[in-house]
Amino acid sequence: MRHVIALDVGGTGMKAALVGADGTLLHEARRATGRERGADAVVESILGFAEDLRAHGVTHLGQPAEAAGVAVPGIVDAEAGVAVYAANLGWRDVPLRKLLSDRLGAIPVALGHDVRTGGLAEGRIGAGRGADRFFFVPLGTGIAGAIGIDGAIEAGAHGSAGEIGHITVRPDGPECGCGRRGCLETLASAAAVTRAWAAASGDPAADAADCAKAVASGDERAVAVWQEAVDALADGLVTALTLLDPRTLIIGGGLAEAGETLFTPLRAAVEERVTFQKLPAIVPAALGDTAGCLGAGLLAWDLLATEVTD
Repeated sequence: MRHVIALDVGGTGMKAALVGADGTLLHEARRATGRERGADAVVESILGFAEDLRAHGVTHLGQPAEAAGVAVPGIVDAEAGVAVYAANLGWRDVPLRKLLSDRLGAIPVALGHDVRTGGLAEGRIGAGRGADRFFFVPLGTGIAGAIGIDGAIEAGAHGSAGEIGHITVRPDGPECGCGRRGCLETLASAAAVTRAWAAASGDPAADAADCAKAVASGDERAVAVWQEAVDALADGLVTALTLLDPRTLIIGGGLAEAGETLFTPLRAAVEERVTFQKLPAIVPAALGDTAGCLGAGLLAWDLLATEVTD
């Protein structure tokens, strides 16, 4: 059976699948990234995982994978096939596309940025299906974004389009890892809400999920922390929709798991802020933590389709 290899590499774990031509997941697997062993070991883990997936395809599907797609965090040069930099994995300038192709019998390999790859899946087969213009924003440890246009993701001239997490929403706000102050992700990411709620509740072990539960139960301290994050997020999103004019705004990541505890106040806050702008549909992501893996499969099939037309 025809299939491709799909790999989504995260800071702590890797998700993988063998994906059929119709998008069916024919086999799924997960492994630890093992970043504590260093960058070289992480790369070898990726290569070994891909090799095992290829062997599984041969044994159980009757043939090797025709292509592979891999999504990785950090700065990615998709055209060159190079994982340029990832702080949480410790690597720099890894020629991952070539390394994978060499390990997998010289099959074509597509390399993508994790958020943009997840956005590709959400746009084509998830919450943005049917939308000609969408913006995908996962709220996790940080905040990034993927700009969807007619079924493709706009990477930008230098591969960094959609970095909404580094829009300044509070000029006198907390210092960000990028060197500026008041960036959106310092105030509205899951990590930011975790920090704020741990401080407000006096419980250093409390996290964003705990804050959401406290909001639902009416805890005034939690409501204040949550609303501050929602207001900052709404400010950042209105800037984005003013520039991009998306038809659908897809919110994913850890905070989105709070459901209407997030979406009801967020929709209201965005609506309060728009003036001339058209209000997009604001919807939760549909694919959860499988989005990156599914997107990697789409990248691989797109690569094969491109080779056929060429």
